[in-house]
Amino acid sequence: MATTPKVLAFAGSTRSDSYNKKLVKIAAQGVRMAGAEATFIDLRDLSLPLFDEDLEAKEGLPANARQFKDLLLAHDGLLIASPEYNSSVTAVLKNAIDWASRPVEGEASLGCFVGKVAAIMSASPGALGGLRGLVHLRSILGNIRVLVLPDQIAVPKAYEAFNPDGSLKDANQQAAVENLGATVATVVAKLKA
Repeated sequence: MATTPKVLAFAGSTRSDSYNKKLVKIAAQGVRMAGAEATFIDLRDLSLPLFDEDLEAKEGLPANARQFKDLLLAHDGLLIASPEYNSSVTAVLKNAIDWASRPVEGEASLGCFVGKVAAIMSASPGALGGLRGLVHLRSILGNIRVLVLPDQIAVPKAYEAFNPDGSLKDANQQAAVENLGATVATVVAKLKA
């Protein structure tokens, strides 16, 4: 392959011991095992104000929104682990997407999203593992022209699913999450070829 695929991995959670941060890091391992680059970012480190067009008009794109947008632009694929809050995506995830989607002079509309390949996943204490929220995330990403892979992972009873080292207790589940990351890397490599 001409250039190594680069995949950005993040979770829609700011909690330090987030199940979804653990989950997306496993998928990022799969990216690396497939020979691609994976970069993990923590949205907690990119503290963003609530999206507000008046604030944007007055001050422009916040520095952390610009940083997030630049990271998206620098990567070919996305791994997103989204907790389910009241049957949908988290406010922090939607807010980050909303800021990154804002038009900037000299950039193509939705340039940091169009044509990206994404895999989505969720871990939740509930019995469905966050499946209801993934429906909304898939819709949001599809509408901003991200190619969302059909395969996804939902890990139920997350409070008992992980080992202390962050790996999943179920070896088949661990392999499936790693494979999800590897699939993103493979698809991106094929599209870049």
